[in-house]
Amino acid sequence: MTTALLVVAGVLVVALVVAFLLRRRFLLSGLGAVPMWLRPVGSTRWSVGVAWYGGDALLWYRAISLSVRPQQRLCRTELQIAGRRGPGRDDVALPDDAIVLTCETGSGPRELAMDPATVTGFLSWVESAPPVH
Repeated sequence: MTTALLVVAGVLVVALVVAFLLRRRFLLSGLGAVPMWLRPVGSTRWSVGVAWYGGDALLWYRAISLSVRPQQRLCRTELQIAGRRGPGRDDVALPDDAIVLTCETGSGPRELAMDPATVTGFLSWVESAPPVH
């Protein structure tokens, strides 16, 4: 009986690891998918994830999760870039070459951090939003 429980537990652990890896591969394989860190302004914690931007929204998925739904959805017409900076002393979770963008959104201020190679494409996407009437 104990051996059967250990086998079942082992199979469940392997299934969770496979599901996590498949989810990560799926998220990173899409067009417009980039690694991105997100932090609400005023918070001290960065969350790493994968962002898809295209169409009219940025969809952000937490990296350490099995959820298939985005944890954040930022509408492009409500997204305004308020500032740009490099990582500071409090941003130890970020790579040294990351670019931090301070953004105003419909749901409040956010900070997004990404690789320098990603910033140009992301800013072009934000600036090409249709005008709001």
